[in-house]
Amino acid sequence: MDAIGHHFDDIDAELDALNELRDKPAGTVRITCGDNIVKTTLLPRLIPLLTAYPDIKVEFDINYGFRDIVADRFDAGVRFNATVAQDMIAVPIGGDLRMAVVAAPGYFARHPLPRHPNDLAAHRCIDIRFPTYGGVDAWEFERKGKKLKVRVEGQLLFNTTTPIADAAVGGLGIAYLPEDEFSPHLEEGRLVRVLEDWCEPFSGYHLYYPSRRQPSPAFALVLEALRASR
Repeated sequence: MDAIGHHFDDIDAELDALNELRDKPAGTVRITCGDNIVKTTLLPRLIPLLTAYPDIKVEFDINYGFRDIVADRFDAGVRFNATVAQDMIAVPIGGDLRMAVVAAPGYFARHPLPRHPNDLAAHRCIDIRFPTYGGVDAWEFERKGKKLKVRVEGQLLFNTTTPIADAAVGGLGIAYLPEDEFSPHLEEGRLVRVLEDWCEPFSGYHLYYPSRRQPSPAFALVLEALRASR
């Protein structure tokens, strides 16, 4: 009888261990996104979660293409809300954004300030090529309901936003990105902003995921940590 009792004790211990595992979500959450949003939003908000749950792993795919998160087996992606497909659930992870047109003071010392978006055609502009489209997109502006697209040219073309601010600080042309990517340089005077009245607010970054997929416990915690209300 003692042997049987010990056996039941072992079973109870194993059941307790399984229940403890259920209370500790584990697994890998895969997110495709741009690099700046990782630095400014995703990683800072996930640090407390990852510290509290050491069995949760997060894999970031830094990619400027519009990945098919279902086919490529991602749990979620990050985009501006306007570009998220209708069959996805989109959760805001930040407030409204504005684009910013900037250049170094030294650049504007050599070139006239653009007063209208069309003036950019006469300037050296630093641009980005998104892999989804293959080509280079026009810069989009809006003021009082009037929308305008401008094609620009310059000496530099990148496939990521990271070096664009540095190139602008170096005086190599005018750059155009969400304003948070230029914030430290604007605050410290390394960049000057122009055409601000043509850059109206728009709905910012959203984490999106398939509506038909049941989120895992690990993903549910990641989602809660990233919500804009946090």
